[in-house]
Amino acid sequence: MDPAVSGVPQRFPAPAKLNLFLHVVGRRPDGYHELQTLFRFLKYDDELEITARVDGHIVLTEPLPGVAQEQDLCWRAARLLQMHTGCALGADIRLIKRLPMGGGLGGGSSDAATVLLVLNRIWALDLSREALQSLGLQLGADVPIFVYGQTAFAEGVGDVLQPLALPPAVYVVLIPPVAVSTRAVFSHPDLTRDTPRLTIAPLMEGAWQDDRTHNDLEPLVARLYPEVAAALVWLSQYGAARMTGSGACCFVACDSREEAERIFALRPSGMHGFVAEGLDQHPLFEIV
Repeated sequence: MDPAVSGVPQRFPAPAKLNLFLHVVGRRPDGYHELQTLFRFLKYDDELEITARVDGHIVLTEPLPGVAQEQDLCWRAARLLQMHTGCALGADIRLIKRLPMGGGLGGGSSDAATVLLVLNRIWALDLSREALQSLGLQLGADVPIFVYGQTAFAEGVGDVLQPLALPPAVYVVLIPPVAVSTRAVFSHPDLTRDTPRLTIAPLMEGAWQDDRTHNDLEPLVARLYPEVAAALVWLSQYGAARMTGSGACCFVACDSREEAERIFALRPSGMHGFVAEGLDQHPLFEIV
């Protein structure tokens, strides 16, 4: 029997992601932005303890401070899956949080995706990956990539996905001490919204790491948050530094763990972050 079904707590990873570039190529009539981006997972994660309950209750055993249950993405993901399928089972969910909130690493979206993936298994629902991605999109634009589970070129609102193979890399990631509001950045009048569309061909040639790509949100966020600008300036000594998502985290790619650790050790006092390998697949890819 699956340990989670039998009532024995088991931990499941919810990995971070990077946007290796992020272009805003237009705005839809409904107000959502059309994006092009390249997602890559990192070997650095939140963890969730998830155990099935027979009484139908969804219980957050250690709620996030200041976050109402109905706003918590883990609770919302479980409740959405329950309502969509009519499942009578419930779950205890404990989040072990490592990824910063408002950091652009996809922490909340990754947490929600892990809840969907794990409960689909331990509730024996047998929904397809595509069905789980569709449910995930109701929770947030970044949730589908974590369900999809592979390095991918994304379009639409980030939900139209094509797999893309990348060479190995290790990333130095800095976490500026600010939480950036994704909604505020995307609604800002100074945001660039007309970057020309890319085809996948330049990406197969390596365009994600040269001046054919960038993060359209980065100049605005760096202007609004000096801490982000400082992280980018420092990292740029060692390569093509970029911000991920809507910020605040910034990164630079390295060829080896040794190189990344050396760079990270040189960071100024007060700059926090981590070193992590890029992942080709989500650790729970085979669960569906």
